[in-house]
Amino acid sequence: MTKLCCDIILNSSIIEIIGNTNIPVNSICFDSRNISKGSLFVAIKGIKVDGHIFISDAINAGAVVIVCEVLPPTFSNNVTYIKVKDSSYALGIITSNFYDNPSSKLNLVGVTGTNGKTTTVTLLYNLFMKLGYKTGLISTVRNFVNNKEYNANYTTPDAVSLNKLLDMMVKEGCTHCFMEVSSHAISQKRIAGITFSAGVFTNITHDHLDFHKSFDEYLKAKKSFFDSLPPSAFALSNADDKNGNIMLQNTKASKYYYSLNKNADFRCKILENSFTGMLLLIDNTEMWTRLVGKFNAYNILVAYATALLMGIDKKETLTVLSNIKGAEGRFECVTNDKNIIGIVDYAHTPDALKNVLSTIIEINEKQGKIITVVGAGGDRDKTKRPVMAAIVCELSDKIILTSDNPRSENSNDIIEDMKKGVKANYWNKVIVITDRREAIKTACSLANSNDIILVAGKGHEKYQEIKGIRTHFDDMEILKKCLNINLQ
Repeated sequence: MTKLCCDIILNSSIIEIIGNTNIPVNSICFDSRNISKGSLFVAIKGIKVDGHIFISDAINAGAVVIVCEVLPPTFSNNVTYIKVKDSSYALGIITSNFYDNPSSKLNLVGVTGTNGKTTTVTLLYNLFMKLGYKTGLISTVRNFVNNKEYNANYTTPDAVSLNKLLDMMVKEGCTHCFMEVSSHAISQKRIAGITFSAGVFTNITHDHLDFHKSFDEYLKAKKSFFDSLPPSAFALSNADDKNGNIMLQNTKASKYYYSLNKNADFRCKILENSFTGMLLLIDNTEMWTRLVGKFNAYNILVAYATALLMGIDKKETLTVLSNIKGAEGRFECVTNDKNIIGIVDYAHTPDALKNVLSTIIEINEKQGKIITVVGAGGDRDKTKRPVMAAIVCELSDKIILTSDNPRSENSNDIIEDMKKGVKANYWNKVIVITDRREAIKTACSLANSNDIILVAGKGHEKYQEIKGIRTHFDDMEILKKCLNINLQ
């Protein structure tokens, strides 16, 4: 694909141009290692590295256009320099222009919130696929272009990868796409230039304060997504979340709300809840779902409401939703021949842990003890670590504090942070086993009939990251092996 520079830099907040813009560009790059002859390189001031220091490397590799916030002291012949106000914003706009604005050719729904994003977009993707629509999915777990899967490395891809995926969807004939929109992506302007047909808010709780520095900043990042929606879009928000109204305060989109507890445009009530599923009453119609827990009742309700707002028939929506499974690693249950229940869940925030454990307690009705294996990720918000441990201690009968993805941190240091949340009267039920595999194995050896083992934090992930190296690690695989459950 080749486009003229003058066409793809439109609306990118240009301050100054040095050189000829009437030249062909065959790729957009923000990593100088990916440059090829004829590339446009965008120098971004990242959190750890400033891309401006790689401008000369990009030119030596074949870049013909440099987009930057700070012009270099000297200029190379036959290279065009474009100074912009914000390189991250410019990257989104330029990339979207390069791919002919693919998001505008799709019914693109962005789902944001602390918890529930992955399950919600996965439900919507499966729903629309089963209804016969060619559909795309962009999620933490996996990306799909119709029925073809692509690796997912981030909750929301970078601007180049995102537009490339959306362009593939358009070329494949997709009419709809459902994507997670993370607060990082919003703040880093990865969705600049993207046209959304709808925005959905799930909830907001304590998370990512390592990046946003304060809850208020985190809230503002989420809200800015809805502020930017066009008047032609609709915005769907959780009326039960105390910030649900705030999210839609300044949006130009049409506003709708859903709720389990109060009057709203879309209502749901849990009639029955078990480890095999729930019976729900949605807008006065009963439906059975294989998903479990109050948090999943919200996810089902969001998927239902979104579908109806996109013109899908109510009965058809409920019928298909009742047969859809949830996302991998989200309250994923297995049971062995001794009736020991194993659950793998991605819960890695205080609120998510509380939701999952509260659901287990509600369904369990004190029949068996709850054994929780939990750690906390390294190089992430440290303030949530003791809070997570406190919640797990309060809601579990036995707790094993272990490693998650320590990344560049020492696992034992992370566990020490978690231990600060353990009250003196709970120490008799806490075990510390740094090795996660051994921790899961120990939990299984402690379990008796009707007991429940929750392995929290990593969910769908198939790796453990230690000191920059990812090795294969699958919580469900290990759990099944320790419980003598067939891996198939």
